[in-house]
Formats: sequence, C-alpha cells, structure tokens
Amino acid sequence: MKCLAATPRSRARPRRLVRLGWSAGMAGAALLLYACAAPTRSARQTSGEWTVRGHLPRQQFVVQSHRGAGFLAPENTLEAFELGWKLGAWPEADVRTTKDGVIVAFHDGNFKRTVKNPPPELARKGVKDVTFAELSTLDVGGWKGDAFVGRRVSRLAEIFQLMTGRPERMLYLDIKQVNLAQLAAEVRAERVVSQVVFTSPNYPLIREWKRLVPESKTLCWLRGPETNMTHRLAEMRALNYADLTQVQLHLRANTNRASSEPFDISRAFVRATGEELRRYGVTFQVLPWDLAAPEIYWQLMDLGVMAFATDYPDIALQAVRDYYAGRNRSPVDTRP
Repeated sequence: MKCLAATPRSRARPRRLVRLGWSAGMAGAALLLYACAAPTRSARQTSGEWTVRGHLPRQQFVVQSHRGAGFLAPENTLEAFELGWKLGAWPEADVRTTKDGVIVAFHDGNFKRTVKNPPPELARKGVKDVTFAELSTLDVGGWKGDAFVGRRVSRLAEIFQLMTGRPERMLYLDIKQVNLAQLAAEVRAERVVSQVVFTSPNYPLIREWKRLVPESKTLCWLRGPETNMTHRLAEMRALNYADLTQVQLHLRANTNRASSEPFDISRAFVRATGEELRRYGVTFQVLPWDLAAPEIYWQLMDLGVMAFATDYPDIALQAVRDYYAGRNRSPVDTRP
C-alpha cells in the first residue's frame, strides 16, 4: 500500500494549531508522513548518513523565526522580534523603504492583509507610496486579533537598537525594497554588522551587499520545482558559493498521492544538497511551509538539514532539542 503525504494546511489554519494544539487527526497525518518516509532509528544509526548530532553543537543550530515570531505575534513588529529572541530563535525582518526614505520592517507590497481598516486613500497602496508619518498611523496588529490592536510599523533602526551591545541577538534581513548603501550605513551606525544575515533569492545582490558589509552573514533562498533549484545551485557552484553563509530551500507537503515522497522536492535532492553545501562550508537551511509537526523537523534533520526557518519557532526549537537528546523516535518504530 502506498504511503500518502500529509495534506498542506492553509495559512490561516496553522495559526490556530499553534494556540490550541493538534487534533488527533492532524497528529495522525503528521505521524503517517514521518513513518512513511523516515528511516527507523536503527537504520539511521547504522547508515552512516550525516546528521547534525555529533557534528554541530546544539547551541549552533539556528531556527529562524519567520517574519519576527512566525504566527505567535503580529509579524514584523517589535513585539514579534522580542518574542523571537526570547524563544531562542533568530527573527527575520522584511525590509522596505518609505516614500521619504525611512527603512522599515514590512512584508507585503500593499496594506490589504496586515493593516486593519486602512483609510480608503491608502487601501491599495504600499510602503513605498507613503511617508513614514503616514505609515505610522496604520494599525498593523489588529488583523491578528483584538489583543494586538494598536501595533505600529517599526523603523529598522529601532530593531537594531534592541540588538546593539547584545551579540546573542541575531536578525535576518529579507530584502524587499531598499537602497543597499543606506541599509549598510544603518547597520554600521547601530554597530550590528556581525549580527545581521542579509537574505535574498538574488545571488548577485548578495554579492553586492557583501562588498559593502563583508562582516555580515548572508543567505540565499530558493523555491519552486526541483529543476529550478538545481539550476540556481549550479550558478552558485560555478562561483564556489562565494560570499554565501547559508542556503535555504523552500519545501511543502507533497499533494501527489501517487508518489511516496513526503515533500514536493525529493528526499534524495534534500540530502544531496546538504552534502554539497557542507563541502563548501555553507549552512544548509530548510523552510518547511505550513508544516508544524515535530516529526517533520526530525525527518529533515535525518536528511542532513542544519537549520530551519519556520512560522512555528516554539515547535521547531523543541523538536531540535528532542532530536539532540535522542527523543525523536517515531512512535511507529517499536524496535529497541
């Protein structure tokens, strides 16, 4: 009988799961996904395949909390970044610039999704169309729930100020729309050059940034079909992955019921990518979209993943702790 991949959840559904826990059905689906695809504990111990245990100290395993704190707080707000750090994650900020040149943390190109009741004249606009004064009047927390009403967009400089003098506080900068020279000046002014990870799917842009701030870390993220990722990796390989600290793959649950693969990219591709990146000294990170079960993270670590980005930092961090402690055994593996 073929194993069936878990059905991807909507962007709205997982937020509820984080707060209220897993239903029996959802837990069963996650365990099925893991049981069908993951090698048993005995197989992992004897296969000789690389995993983080025994190679990467637990304290060096990075969990990136997507958009600040994932689904746990209004995205890209100071509250979200503080929560991400408190959990032990490296938060991510999406970087855009206002009409009057203020760099802020905001993901979308417009205000439709994350601004509660925007004025009619602003409803179809985005950060680049307004001044910071105008942007500061918008409520970017109320869409998340009444408990978050009144949250405002943050200047990137404000976030940096929460990091200055606290070297343990790291921050991913996912570049949407910004002048690199201006961003570099702010990073230097707040003395956080070694605490930021410049993040983009644009490899030439990353290389340009590295010339401006060589002390910073970098990440190039890849998404789409496996063939597209293969092509992108070949471009980086041709330059020996120059100027890259991390590479991130996006994956989702496989909805093709005729396939035994749990993800929309093959396990062989995941493992081979990790092996190659380690040869070049590049950290291998994966963003499992809409997948929150601990078993998913365990399976990916079995495949050689060295870091995660996630909307569920609390779940991912606990999964990593359990994996390092050897508490990640699948309930369906009954062998000693």
